[in-house]
Amino acid sequence: MNSRFERPSKAQRRVVVTGVGAVTPLGNTIEDSWAAAIRGQSGIAKITKFDTTGFDVTFAGEVKGFQPDLYIEKKEQKKMDEFIHFSIAASKMAMEMAKLNLSDETKETTGVIIGVGIGGLQTIDDTSIKLKEKGPGRISPFFIPSVITNLAAGQVSIALGLKGPNYSVTSACASGVHSIGDAVRYIRDGVADVMLAGGAESTVCGLAIGGFAAMRALSTRNDAPEKASRPWDKDRDGFVLGEGAAVLVIESLEHAVKRGANILCEITGYGVSSDAYHMTSPAPEGAGGYAAMAMAVKDAGIQPADINYVNAHGTSTPVGDGLESFAIKKLMGDHAKKVWVSSTKSMTGHALGAAGAIESAFCVMAIRDQIAPPTINLENPSEDCDLDYVPHKAREGKLNHVLNNSFGFGGTNACLIFSKYTEK
Repeated sequence: MNSRFERPSKAQRRVVVTGVGAVTPLGNTIEDSWAAAIRGQSGIAKITKFDTTGFDVTFAGEVKGFQPDLYIEKKEQKKMDEFIHFSIAASKMAMEMAKLNLSDETKETTGVIIGVGIGGLQTIDDTSIKLKEKGPGRISPFFIPSVITNLAAGQVSIALGLKGPNYSVTSACASGVHSIGDAVRYIRDGVADVMLAGGAESTVCGLAIGGFAAMRALSTRNDAPEKASRPWDKDRDGFVLGEGAAVLVIESLEHAVKRGANILCEITGYGVSSDAYHMTSPAPEGAGGYAAMAMAVKDAGIQPADINYVNAHGTSTPVGDGLESFAIKKLMGDHAKKVWVSSTKSMTGHALGAAGAIESAFCVMAIRDQIAPPTINLENPSEDCDLDYVPHKAREGKLNHVLNNSFGFGGTNACLIFSKYTEK
């Protein structure tokens, strides 16, 4: 076996996924979101959350028709920004799918980690205006706890009585995958038996759209929003801002088996790295992404050729897509032409801190249903993008090992490997 991909010898507990909850631009449950993704449906449209007059970009991947009343008492909703609403909803749905009823004793070893990239940006903007127009006396006493990132996990912990590890990871677009990976480590090492882990974001607002547009990071395809997110296509011109949340219930194998849980898949590999290069641009040849992927493969104890499908970072940016493709080819060698690679951001947009968690949820569903979601809007791949990107239509096949990539500003990279569960 190639020593680069040999698994460490330290004995660790196996970690499995037993529940998934999600709120995305494609649907307000994981099943609805997944069904839409398999259909190749776009969740991107004209912005309805604010007046876009004067903005260079007028579209996004908004969550539509979300009803917080289903998950949170009305009096409590006013104490939270929407990203926290999404977090609680996704967590409760994941718990329901997992059929997880925790005793007081079990709650002591159950934790929650939810990654958030930015936090309550809309509430910050609104409160700043209120401060200037009406003075400090009109600032809500709930302003600070409604916007800080760790309250996504904190409010879930409070709502569900979870007393294990409780915090938020903030690592830009890699936040969701870092959160899940960190949770895996807590279970492997025996710190926790069960973890709720994922990511959340709700930043479709004037500050975010205006800010990312000022960076020239966003697509400006205002005349056809549903076609704007087009990873690997030669006409791609930037990413599309999205929002939402996804949370996984992960458990030690022993805990899941003991309670008779339905095991959806196993999380076998986690890899992290830093580009140490530039605050927004990936390192040359995708070196950081390659390092994180290689670490995840090594951690899983598999070979690169064992991977059947990659849910790529695939943001639809001119530079990033090509470098990720290069890194995948470097990792997989001759197998690169055989592996399926797709970007569900082509349908959801880029949900920042929630992106990796939503895509992890899709990886779990891909293994459950043995089907890879497509990359839509891929009409003419650019010359530096020459892999099998599952264009336009979902594809059924044997999916034993699935790789999920998440790369973020600041050169932060995180990758997970989800594997079909076997008793071994």
